[in-house]
Amino acid sequence: MPKARKRQISLDDTPYYHCIARCVRRAFLCGSDPITGFDFEHRRQWIVDRIQHLSSVFAIHICAYAVMSNHYHLVVKIHASEAESWSEREVARRWLMVFSGNDRIKRWLKGESLLQVERNRISKDLSLWRMRLGDLSWFMRCLNEPIARLANHEDGCTGRFWEGRFKSQALLDERAVLACMAYVDLNPIRAAIAGTPEESDYTSIQRRIDAPGHHNLYPTGAVDQSSDTLPFSINDYLEFVDWAGRGIQRGKLGSIDPELPPILERMHMDAAPVMDYLGKKEDNAWHAIGPVSAIKAMAQSLGMKFLWGSALGERLCPHQKG
Repeated sequence: MPKARKRQISLDDTPYYHCIARCVRRAFLCGSDPITGFDFEHRRQWIVDRIQHLSSVFAIHICAYAVMSNHYHLVVKIHASEAESWSEREVARRWLMVFSGNDRIKRWLKGESLLQVERNRISKDLSLWRMRLGDLSWFMRCLNEPIARLANHEDGCTGRFWEGRFKSQALLDERAVLACMAYVDLNPIRAAIAGTPEESDYTSIQRRIDAPGHHNLYPTGAVDQSSDTLPFSINDYLEFVDWAGRGIQRGKLGSIDPELPPILERMHMDAAPVMDYLGKKEDNAWHAIGPVSAIKAMAQSLGMKFLWGSALGERLCPHQKG
């Protein structure tokens, strides 16, 4: 039985999450379907455009994405406190960028006179909208539902387009974030539809390379964890992804290049398990990725006995000694 979303998301443990949404019945989200011959390549841009739009609305920042033929990946950072800092007018402005709103809120924005009961209702609406604008489930809902309607209209059919709700994995430290972002960005290489990161269309890595500083992605570059950026530089990340991509492309996951990226040493990551993880096919069974101690702590926060991912966490994010 699927777990309630509130039993999968714990912002006290981490703001970083890896999300996966897959089409139902192996339907094609994008790309060319070899069975029917139909080409759905244009739908990839639907997803990218929607992601960029919603990231400008919600208090949720995009760290990485990859749009594949029948699924897509997102790595996000949830900034719930950012939504709390917005004024009421800012909350209303953002909400109306996605939803039509009601006559009452539109009159309020224009400064028209309102009854007390209307002002009370607006206050409740704004409080609810503020919460939703910092909520991952609402972000994914606003991403998936319009795409499903567009695709069903284009296909001339009704019914489900997505395989139920999206799946999510908690990323519990900076090593898990780094590895998962690379895992997402390397999807086209792992699927043998691109040879290099810069050739990986509809991915965040290509966007970071093509438009440095103008890509609307969560910025890299912080060593200080208090800074509002990812805890590694863009050069370190690109070097890491290039190294991993070359290894995956050769298909020699057991043979590690002696020219290891320095970021591995700085983040206390062993090359062999990192390459093993990055080279794997889709595996969405892990509830959380990170040190075993952090996985156990998150399970306790969620009122659960355990979360899947301890074996991976022990290999990918070993305990730091000293």
